[in-house]
Amino acid sequence: MKNLLLLLFVAFTSIQIQAQQKNITGTIIDRDSLPLPSVNILVKETTNSTITDFNGNYTISAQVGDIIVYSYVGNTVEKTVGAESVISFTMPENAKEEVVVTLLGVKKKPNFKKLSTRRKNIGNTNTNVRTIKFSKPSNPNVVQSLSGKVSGLSINTTNNGINQSTRIVLRGNRSVTGTNEALIVVDGKITTAKELANINPKKIKSTNVIKGAGGSALYGSQGSNGVIIVQTKKGNYKLSKEVKAAIANKPKPKLITPEKAKDEYVEIVENSFQTVKTSPLSTFSIDVDKASYSNVRRMINNGQKVYPDAVKIEEMVNYFDYNYPQPKDNHPFSINTELIITPWNTQTKLVKIGLQGKTYNNEELPPSNLTFLIDVSGSMSAQNKLPLLKSAFKLLVNQLRAKDKVSIVVYAGAAGVVLEPTSGDNKKKILKALNNLQSGGSTAGGKGINLAYKLAEQHFKKNGNNRVILATDGDFNVGESSDKSMKKLIEEKRKSGVFLSVLGFGYGNYQDSKLEILADQGNGNHAYIDTMQEAQKVFGKEFGGTLYTIAKDVKIQVEFNPNIVQAYRLIGYENRLLEDEDFIDDTKDAGELGSGHTVTALYEVIPVGVQNEFLKNVSDLKYTNTETNNDFSDELLTVKFRYKKPEGKKSIEMVHIQKDEINEPSKDLKFASAVALFGMQLRASSYYNNTNSKDVIALAKSGRGEDEYGYRAEFIRLVKTLNK
Repeated sequence: MKNLLLLLFVAFTSIQIQAQQKNITGTIIDRDSLPLPSVNILVKETTNSTITDFNGNYTISAQVGDIIVYSYVGNTVEKTVGAESVISFTMPENAKEEVVVTLLGVKKKPNFKKLSTRRKNIGNTNTNVRTIKFSKPSNPNVVQSLSGKVSGLSINTTNNGINQSTRIVLRGNRSVTGTNEALIVVDGKITTAKELANINPKKIKSTNVIKGAGGSALYGSQGSNGVIIVQTKKGNYKLSKEVKAAIANKPKPKLITPEKAKDEYVEIVENSFQTVKTSPLSTFSIDVDKASYSNVRRMINNGQKVYPDAVKIEEMVNYFDYNYPQPKDNHPFSINTELIITPWNTQTKLVKIGLQGKTYNNEELPPSNLTFLIDVSGSMSAQNKLPLLKSAFKLLVNQLRAKDKVSIVVYAGAAGVVLEPTSGDNKKKILKALNNLQSGGSTAGGKGINLAYKLAEQHFKKNGNNRVILATDGDFNVGESSDKSMKKLIEEKRKSGVFLSVLGFGYGNYQDSKLEILADQGNGNHAYIDTMQEAQKVFGKEFGGTLYTIAKDVKIQVEFNPNIVQAYRLIGYENRLLEDEDFIDDTKDAGELGSGHTVTALYEVIPVGVQNEFLKNVSDLKYTNTETNNDFSDELLTVKFRYKKPEGKKSIEMVHIQKDEINEPSKDLKFASAVALFGMQLRASSYYNNTNSKDVIALAKSGRGEDEYGYRAEFIRLVKTLNK
C-alpha cells in the first residue's frame, strides 16, 4: 500500500512538473525597433540554450520561476519566467563602449576616414584540465567534465539519451558560419564532440584547451574557434613542440590581419564626372552580382579592415530588392527611372535607372540540367568552405523537381565525376554524394571546368535551363590558373549555351578577381556565401534568379541632354563599362538577368549653370560643331536597352525617356542612395561630400519600407557596427 501511494505521489509530482514546463517565445529588438538576430539565450544553470533568428524571434523551453539570460554584444539581460509565455523587450546598448576585447586582441573601432583596425596582442587564454577531475561521479563523460572548468567554455547538449548531440563552444570567437564550435583533437587526430563523449574519462591522460590565436596558429582556420587537445593513455601520442609551446603560451602568435591575407581583388578606379558636350553617351553592361555586399558584411562582422577594392557599389546596391513593377508587355523586364536632389550634395541631381525581371514560380521554370562543380582541394577544408558549401547545396537540392537533373563534378589535384545525371526526385542519392565529399590536394580548376562543361553539354536540354554551378574559393594553382587563361577558357565554354553561376566561399585566400572573371565571361552571376542565412537567400528566396536566365547580354546606353546636364558620373559599374560602339555590336558580351532579379544604376548629374569643384574646363573645338538641339528642352536623358533572349543571337532594343522633373524620392531610392553613400565612404571616395555614418543611417531608415526579409534592417545594423 505504501509503495502504491509512493508511486501515485511521484506520478502526480511528475505531472505537475511537466505541466509547468512550457515554451517561451518572444522578439528582441534594439532601441531603434530593429530586430536583433543571434542574441544568445540560456536558461540559467542549465545547458538549454538557443539564439534569435533573423527577425529577432526565439523559442525556448522553460519552467515557471526559471531565469532566462539574454546576451548580445557584451550586454546581458535576465528575465524570470512567470505566468506569461511571451517575453519580448528592447535590448539595451552600451553607448560608451569604444573598445571591443576578444580572445584575438583589442581592436579600435574603425571610422570612415581611416577605415583601419589596430590590434594589440593580449595573448591567449590556455587551460590545462587535470585528468583527476574526470573521475568524479557527477561527470558522466569527458565533454561534460569540461563544463565549468574552463572560462568561456559552454557545453550544449540536446536530446539527452540515445541520440544525444553535443556541441562544445569556446565563447570569444565568432565563426563565419555563425557557430563557435571548437576543434577537437584526440591523440593528434581531429574528431567530433560525440566521439570525445564516448571516451572513458579514466583513459584520459591529459586535456588542454587552447583559445585565441594559438588555435589558428596550430590548425589554421579550423582552429580559429579554439582547440581542445586530448591525450589518451593508450594512444602513446606525444605533444609536438609547437603544441607544448602554445599550451605554455610562450610565443605570442601572429595575428592574421587583412593586410597579410591572400585575398585578391581587381583594382577599381572610381568613375569621375564626364562633360556632356564632349561625352554625351554613357554605356555599360548590367551587373546582377551581389558578392561584394556579403563579402564586405563578413569583413565588418569579423572586425577586419574593409579592402577598398572589395567594395563594388553596384553589387552592394543590387544586393537588395526594390519594389519595381513586373513587366506588362512582351519584354522580359520593366524599366523604371526617377530623378531627385542628391541626398549628399544639394547642388547635384540623382538619377535612378531600375530594371525588374519577370518573376516565374519554381513550377513554371523549364527543366534544369545542373552540373555542380565543387572545389574539394586542401584550401577548402575550413568550416566556412566545404562544410558550409555542402549545407548550402542541400537547400538547392530540396527544391529540385523530378524533371530536373543534377550531376556532380569535383576537382582537387585532378577532376572527376562523383554523380552522373540524377533526377531531382532522387534527393537521397544526391545528398549522399554531397555528404561524402572530403577536401585535400591541390587545385586544378581548369580541369574541373572542362569536365563539368563536357558533362553539361552531353546532357544538354533544348529549351531547358543548362547551367554549371561552380563553388570554390577561387584558389586555382594547377594547370590553367591565371586570370588571363581562365578568361580565355570560359569565353570558349560559353559558346556551348551552358550558363554559369559562381559561388564564392571562405576567406584568407579568396580570389574575388578570378571568380568575377568567370561569372562575367561565362554568361553567369557571382555570389559570396558566408553564412547559411546567405545560402537561404541565394538558393531559397532567389532560387529562380540564381538558376534561370530570362535575358542575356543586357546593355544600357544613356544619352544626356546638354541643355540641362553639364556633367554626369555613373556610381559604380567601373568594371562593366563598355565602348559606345559596343552597344549595337551583338558580338560583345554583357550581363545576364535572372527571373525576378532587379538591377539598379545611379547617376549623379551636375545641372547646367551650377558651379562645381569637379567640373574641369575643356578647350573649345576648332573643327567640331558643338551646337545643341533645343527641341527637347524638357528631357533630361534618353536611356536605351539592348538584350537577347536566352537562346537568341540578335539583340532587341528598348527606349525610355526621363523628363527633367524632380519628385519626392521613393523609399526605394532613399535606401539605394544610402547603400551607395555607404559604399563611397568605405572606398574613401572623392564624392561623398564629408558625410558620415549618421547620414547613411538616417537615409536608410527613411527608406527602409516594409522590409519583409529584414535585409534593410541588417544593413542599418551593419553601418552602426562599423561606426562604434
